[in-house]
Amino acid sequence: MSIDPRVDIGHTHLKVADLDRALGFWHDVLGFEVQQRYGDQAAFLSAGGYHHHIALNTWDSLGGSPPPRGTTGLFHVAIRYPDRATLAHALRRLLAAGIALDGATDHGVSEAIYLRDPDENGVELYRDRPRDEWPRTATGELAMVNAPFDLRALLDENPA
Repeated sequence: MSIDPRVDIGHTHLKVADLDRALGFWHDVLGFEVQQRYGDQAAFLSAGGYHHHIALNTWDSLGGSPPPRGTTGLFHVAIRYPDRATLAHALRRLLAAGIALDGATDHGVSEAIYLRDPDENGVELYRDRPRDEWPRTATGELAMVNAPFDLRALLDENPA
């Protein structure tokens, strides 16, 4: 039995050490809107007024440190942008804020930018290509790749 194709992922909760520092990234840099805040314990953020796409909380992590490398946990949260122009805008905001990038990859089905938030949570900012452009094998299976993604070309193609 397969999962119903209408199912989607509604929100992600991230443990953070300092709520204001986390909001400086998720709200001030990426631009998510604060829908509700519980003092220094939690904030619920969204794009477009949804109750929340991202929740940040300090309930079990106030003043804490990131998990050590080599342990299990969330690899990254992926934020999908509707097109290249909005992805380019997000990249400009990251660069203006001096946020370091971990990398950028063209997966054939999508173009992705990888980075970390202030609590070392992995973040992927990406845009999907239209499904009819996704690379496929002769038998119709997806043929995703890990090719370089030229960020300079993205910025040049979508000037501010």
